[in-house]
Amino acid sequence: MATAALKEILPPSLTSVSDQPPLFDGTTRLYTSYTCPFAQRVWITRNYKGLQEKIKLVAIDLGDRPAWYKEKVYPENKVPSLEHNGKVIGESLDLIKYVDANFEGPSLVPSDPAKKEFGEKLVSEVDSVTRELFSALKGDAIQQTSFVFDSLENALGKFDDGPFFLGQFSWVDIAYIPFIERFQVVLAEVFKHDITEGRPKLRAWIEEVNKIDAYAQTRTDPKEIVELFKKRFLVVQNPQQ
Repeated sequence: MATAALKEILPPSLTSVSDQPPLFDGTTRLYTSYTCPFAQRVWITRNYKGLQEKIKLVAIDLGDRPAWYKEKVYPENKVPSLEHNGKVIGESLDLIKYVDANFEGPSLVPSDPAKKEFGEKLVSEVDSVTRELFSALKGDAIQQTSFVFDSLENALGKFDDGPFFLGQFSWVDIAYIPFIERFQVVLAEVFKHDITEGRPKLRAWIEEVNKIDAYAQTRTDPKEIVELFKKRFLVVQNPQQ
């Protein structure tokens, strides 16, 4: 497991009035947002591999984006993106594997064929899983998310050599945890529901991921998560409130 590190001092988020950092000057930059779960995946990957000195964080304020980001850095105008070796590439799941393959540090993709195959399957399903979770907020959130969390509980039982999806911490855990983090908070705070109740493997997984400094340093303040979800996703008030 990656060694513990001192908590990083994070640079301020850049806004529409911020100057653009140099581009293609040899510095590797991860353009991110401190509250975006997709960007968080690559931020965790960077931290876990001990690349804090080799990959510089450039935070973007998604509510007040600098025009230069779309015009000169990444036309998709999304985060995350990675500036490396004279090009800028995006898509969080692709970037987890890219950083893992192109930089030093502990590997996040296991060599064991069975684990590799199961990992690919789980990662191929993560987008549909997150869509189901967000969709559930429009209906009976507790009932509609229960199938998703039951499925994760089952998946966590596949390998018994550790508490993570593939036994040991891997890119699969990184793909899922930013979203599970947010839904655990929202379902607890807004709907008074504990997603780990009756799911001991899910509970152990969350507890163990929380112990990993590389992840813990990327977590969003729970109050901020709740406010963001209330503003963007919880249009219909929960009848329990």
